[in-house]
Amino acid sequence: MVVPNFLEKVLTARVYDVAIESPLDNMPGMSKRLGNRVLLKREDLQAVFSFKLRGAFNKVFQVVKKHPELKGVITASAGNHAQGVALAAQKLKIQAIIVMPLTTPSIKINAVKSYGAKVVLNGDNFDGAYQHSLHLAEREKLSFVHPYDDIDVMAGQGTIAHEIMRQYPDGIETIFVPVGGGGLLAGIAGFLKAVKPSIKVIGVEPEDAACLAAAMKANRRVKLKEVGIFADGVAVSQIGQNTYKMIRDLVDDVITVSTDQICAAIKDTYDDTRAICEPAGAVSLAGLKKYVELHNIQDQTLVAINSGANMNFDRLRHVSERAEIGEQREALLAVEIPEKPGSFKKFCNLIGKRQITEFNYRYSDAKKARVFAGIQLSNGVEEKEQIIKHLQSKNYIVDDMTDNEVAKLHTRYMVGGCPGKGVENELLYRFQFPEKPGALLKFLTEVGRRWNISLFHYRNHGADYGRILMGIQVDKPEHKDFKLFLKQLNFPNWEETDNRAYRLFLQ
Repeated sequence: MVVPNFLEKVLTARVYDVAIESPLDNMPGMSKRLGNRVLLKREDLQAVFSFKLRGAFNKVFQVVKKHPELKGVITASAGNHAQGVALAAQKLKIQAIIVMPLTTPSIKINAVKSYGAKVVLNGDNFDGAYQHSLHLAEREKLSFVHPYDDIDVMAGQGTIAHEIMRQYPDGIETIFVPVGGGGLLAGIAGFLKAVKPSIKVIGVEPEDAACLAAAMKANRRVKLKEVGIFADGVAVSQIGQNTYKMIRDLVDDVITVSTDQICAAIKDTYDDTRAICEPAGAVSLAGLKKYVELHNIQDQTLVAINSGANMNFDRLRHVSERAEIGEQREALLAVEIPEKPGSFKKFCNLIGKRQITEFNYRYSDAKKARVFAGIQLSNGVEEKEQIIKHLQSKNYIVDDMTDNEVAKLHTRYMVGGCPGKGVENELLYRFQFPEKPGALLKFLTEVGRRWNISLFHYRNHGADYGRILMGIQVDKPEHKDFKLFLKQLNFPNWEETDNRAYRLFLQ
C-alpha cells in the first residue's frame, strides 16, 4: 500500500524547526575494506542525538495546526521518541506528558525533563507504559503521538531520504535502514520508491528482535514472544500496522544481524568517524556489511543510516568485548591439556605468534585441565579452523566457543568456578529481569526461598535489564514444581543445563 500524497507529505513536512540537515559522511576505511563506496547518514548529530525528533515534531506540528486549542500531547517511550516529543512540545509551547516504564534509567528520564515535559513512570515495559498513556490521553484530553505507526511521523522520517537524494545525486545503489516499529523504513521507502525506484531499500533488524522478518515470512503482522534488548532502540515485538502496509510493498529485502555484528559496526563507525553510535544506530551498517559479503557486492555506492547515539557509557565495555568476535578477529576455544608442568608453554607454541587475548583454566583432575582461551585472528573463520585442526592433530580435544552465547556472556568470566566435586541435582538457567532498585534482591529472595542456589553470575551492560546465570539444586521429583515456579516468577529464562560451556567449565 502506498499512502496517497505521501511524497507531498514528506516534501511539506515540518522538521527543520528542530532538526538539522544531517551530513552524509564518507567512510574511507570501510569503503576500502568492502570494495564499495560506503556513506553514513549522521542522524546521531541531531539535537536529541536521534532521527526521532523529525517525525515527532512533524506530528505535533500538524496536530497543533489542526487543533490550535489543543491542551497538549502525550506519548509512551523510554528512549529517543520521548525526547523528540518533549522538544517538539517545548518549541510549540504546549504541554507534553511522557509515560516511561519504571525500568527507565535516570539519564533518559532527566533528558526528557530537561525539555520541560512531565514524566510519568508506569509499567515494567513499553506495553505497560503504552496502555497507561492511552488511558491518560483519554482522561486528560491529550493527543497521543505514536512512536512510529503514524503517517505524519513516517513523513517526518522520510525527509532523511529527501536529504540523501540532494546530498548525493550521482547514483546510489542501496540504502540500509534499521527497523524497530518501521516508521523510519516506511518513511524512507515511501519517498525513494516515488522518486527513485531503482534504489534498493533494505531493512535491517537484530536477530533477536526481527518482527518485520517474521511478518514478511508469515505474510501478516506477528507478535514476537520475546525480544532481545541489546539494541533497545529497535527492540519492538510487532511491526506497526500502518508501517507494515507500506513496507511489504516497497522494501526490497529484510536481513538480520547478530549482537556481535552490531558491536563490530559500532567499532567500525568509531574508526571512520570517531562517533560512538548506539546499538540501534549501528544496525544498518552491520546489515550493509553482511549484505555485501552475502551477495559479493563490488564498486557500488551504499548508504547506511546511523539512526542515533544515545549510548550509556558503561555499555561500551560490552561493545568492545564483542566487537572483535563480530569482526571475526577473535576465537574462543575450550581446549583440554595435560595437567603437568610445561603444558601451557607447549599449548602457546602450537598457537604460534598469534596473541592470546584470554587464558583461563580450572583444575579437573591429576591428568588433565581445561583451558578457556581467546585467540586473536587476522584471517577470520578460515584461520580459526586452521588453529582447531592443528591442535586436534596434536591430540588436543578442542571445542569452538566463539558462537556460544553462554560462553561469551558468562563462562569466560567464571572459569575457575567449577567445584572440586560435582553438585548434585544442579540445573542451570539464564534469566533476564528489569533493572530497578531492589529487583536483584527480590529475585534472589524468591528463588532462594525453596531451592539452594549453587552457582550465580550477574552481569549488566548499562541496559534496562540485568542478566543472570544461575545454578539451582532441584531434586528430580520437584522439577514440575520448579517449572511452575519459573512461570509464576514471570522473568524471561532459558535452561542451559546441557550447554557445552557449562559441562566443560562449571559443572
